[in-house]
Amino acid sequence: MVILESRVAPEWVDYNGHMNDAEYARVFSLALEALMDHIGLDAAGRERHGYTIYTLETHLCYRREAHEGQPLNVAVTLLDRDAKRLHVFLELNDEEGNLLATSEQMLMGMNQASGRPSPFPPEVIEAIASLPQAEASAWPALAGRTIGIRR
Repeated sequence: MVILESRVAPEWVDYNGHMNDAEYARVFSLALEALMDHIGLDAAGRERHGYTIYTLETHLCYRREAHEGQPLNVAVTLLDRDAKRLHVFLELNDEEGNLLATSEQMLMGMNQASGRPSPFPPEVIEAIASLPQAEASAWPALAGRTIGIRR
């Protein structure tokens, strides 16, 4: 499910002539904001529920360069969830469907008043249930990776 459509902004381009590595993280962050909006945690939803989402961990994989003005889209797949966490996989693609980068993230639902983890509000749970979810045996090939030097 495509959650965000954007373009490579001129200020995102570095001295190599393509999108700076930090800007990939920005695009994935914008996609998470779009995901929050989609599940009812836009500004009004955060205010109504006194609830938000924090990112606990991120794993970025860079696959291809992106250039100034290039159209981008980010698709989201839910890998797993429990009462207060979401494990999501985001794919950044160009207009031709080429995979540019991926971001696997662990997100935590937070009560804004206490600043502590808290179960998702019922309305948000319903919206989360509508997200595309990967079967445990059919995760995207780049999900669940670890960093290390292979020997």
